[in-house]
Amino acid sequence: MDYLAIKWLHILSATAMFGTGFGTAFYMFFTNRTRNVAAIAVVTRLVARADWWFTAPSVVIQPLSGLWMIHLAGFPFSSTWIVWSIALYLLAGACWLPVVWLQLRMRDMAQQAARAAAPLPARYWRYEKIWTALGVPAFVALLMVYWLMVHKPA
Repeated sequence: MDYLAIKWLHILSATAMFGTGFGTAFYMFFTNRTRNVAAIAVVTRLVARADWWFTAPSVVIQPLSGLWMIHLAGFPFSSTWIVWSIALYLLAGACWLPVVWLQLRMRDMAQQAARAAAPLPARYWRYEKIWTALGVPAFVALLMVYWLMVHKPA
């Protein structure tokens, strides 16, 4: 596979990862603010599904295609922008993995509450606070990775 094909795959997967992550976080965050259990049950189910269908494959494609392009372009792996990109990507991943776990638990609690026509348990709202707190550094880290990928500062 040539450099431009890998670059296209890298950009496409970065767009899917960031776009899905930001879009689903937006809907889940604001749906949670409604406290409408039925709506929350639907949105948390779809957010979990979108993470598995779109975000997870992109999370794998990103480092593979990025490292392949670095190799093909002949950039030294010790380049500051590459080191920072990898570190920030790992930070985002360290935030994302617990977020996925939280989303799955939140989805299950919302499904149970919706079936029982009951309010969400206090644990749901504790998880929601942690989910939000982890999303902020992940979002900022990925914005910085995007900047580094485009600008490649010396």
